Amino acid sequence: MLMLYTYPRGFGQFSLSPFCVKAAAYLKLSGLDWTRRDLDDPRKMPLAKLPVLNAEQRLIPDSHNIRRYLESRGAVFDADLGDTQRAQSHALIRMAEEHLYFNLVLDRWGDDRVWPTIREVYFAKVPALLRRPVADGLRRRLLRGLSTHGIARFTPGERLARVEEDLRAIQTCLWQGPYLMGNRPSSADLSVGPMLAAIRATPVATPLARRVAEDAQLSDYIDRLEDAVPLP
Repeated sequence: MLMLYTYPRGFGQFSLSPFCVKAAAYLKLSGLDWTRRDLDDPRKMPLAKLPVLNAEQRLIPDSHNIRRYLESRGAVFDADLGDTQRAQSHALIRMAEEHLYFNLVLDRWGDDRVWPTIREVYFAKVPALLRRPVADGLRRRLLRGLSTHGIARFTPGERLARVEEDLRAIQTCLWQGPYLMGNRPSSADLSVGPMLAAIRATPVATPLARRVAEDAQLSDYIDRLEDAVPLP
């Protein structure tokens, strides 16, 4: 049986990581038998991150690589899509994973209102006396990395305005059907949906979290996708 190494559940989600949710959704749609194993520390995993799939006595890191492995086993996720739709799907996935994601991370790790909850949930296994220094040290390094990336150099208002363009693009796609590419979930949904769900689930109602949670079209889409691809 396949085993998915994933971050634990949190904030009502299958996993604290939308990439782990994405990998689990691919496994669900593949029809293959699989189970989960929760990890808190991925440093010994390939690429030192999660998700990782244990398959055929080898470890497959990264949700994209997991998708490709499942396709090599016969899974088909975008059978209904033509070439143009596949290109659009690729662009939506990159938008979600290379822009929405980093805004989610800044919301959780960079906002002083959210950080205390993140620290206690993400680092719950760290002894209480060590939790604050360990977590705060990781936070400083992560925020330096996001400043080098560039996204942390914008003001919160500027970041929200940039995300608004992403959300409008997603909403435009949803006018054509219940999912981004039509009437059935496709690979684009398995990236975009979990990212929006994670934003909505942020434990403090930041402006970004409220923007998604209070938008009926986006919230209905998240709920519809979670009903269509239920995770254990």
